[in-house]
Amino acid sequence: MAISEAQRLLAPDLNWVATVYNALDVATFPYRARKEDWVLWLGRFCDYKGAHLAIDAARAARRRIVLAGKLVEPAEHAYFDQHVRPRLGPDVSFVGEADAQRKRRLLAAARCLLFPILWEEPFGMVMIEAMACGTPVVALARGSVPEIVVHGRTGFALHKPEELPNAIDAAGELDPLTCRRHVERNFDVHAMAEGYERVYQQLVPNPAANTPRRSTRSNHRR
Repeated sequence: MAISEAQRLLAPDLNWVATVYNALDVATFPYRARKEDWVLWLGRFCDYKGAHLAIDAARAARRRIVLAGKLVEPAEHAYFDQHVRPRLGPDVSFVGEADAQRKRRLLAAARCLLFPILWEEPFGMVMIEAMACGTPVVALARGSVPEIVVHGRTGFALHKPEELPNAIDAAGELDPLTCRRHVERNFDVHAMAEGYERVYQQLVPNPAANTPRRSTRSNHRR
């Protein structure tokens, strides 16, 4: 079972039977229509998550960026010290790793989520978390991004980092409610459960179909 078509492409020799997207409980994410004029990067500090690209794009768009992410492992510190720390300034705020409540507040308030990944990520949960809050996603079109983000409606799936600043500007014109409803329809836990049920029904034989019907006639003699 794949969590995206992008995951299938990473291992085309496997016997994939279906694709069912990851999901979340949309009701636990606060919807907010009015956004603040700063952008958010949320993730783990490593080169392929693209925090440095997010900073450069926000700075080019002349908007403040908030960075919230995991910074624990030696490799994470090495990346942060080399690529993120030199970029910090008055327009870049590093708030550390956000817990569940703070993450939701940040996602709901931001103008957009920046997701400039540099690898073929099978599924980025933070994208559907942002859209569940009514916040569009500005991302590079790697991995599952084109499957999750509806380009021009719930965000932008771009091919070059140079395109990110203009998309940050354009994100303010997107409808937050469209983002929310997109996640409700496609990435809520109910949609995932229904997807798995459909697959199981296709794969598991129905015992009732192989059971001979019992005669309705009475075998008693009169």
